[in-house]
Amino acid sequence: MNNKKDKKGKLLSDDKRLTKFGKILRKTSLDELPELFNILIGKMSFIGPRPLLVEYLPYYTKEEHKRHNVRPGLTGLAQVNGRNLLNWDDRFKKDIEYVNNITLINDLKIILLTIKVVLKKEGINQTGKATMTFLYDERKSIKCKKK
Repeated sequence: MNNKKDKKGKLLSDDKRLTKFGKILRKTSLDELPELFNILIGKMSFIGPRPLLVEYLPYYTKEEHKRHNVRPGLTGLAQVNGRNLLNWDDRFKKDIEYVNNITLINDLKIILLTIKVVLKKEGINQTGKATMTFLYDERKSIKCKKK
């Protein structure tokens, strides 16, 4: 992405700042390659809730904090069930569902579904956006208590 701004100095929307190369990286999911390094050094897993910004922590509900009971993953239940098309509440529900039902069979299903989703290029962007809405923008009126 570039740092283009409007006349008032505010960053333009993500879809206007995403470069051609960035669009290719997103569509092919090649932007995920750096996360493979984190898997190799043990900071991440192949399957688990996607890592999120630290700034989001104050906006989690007590239940949503459970997503941190497991290592973050390259892919997860939310990614194979809508990816970036899911709203935050549904994404967190899928993350908690995964945390509460970790099995080898479920992980294998998620891996197979991930391959399908990536090859079909499903759920990459919300309509008119290059990235997902920020959690703090969606929940700015509801600041959840920390755990």
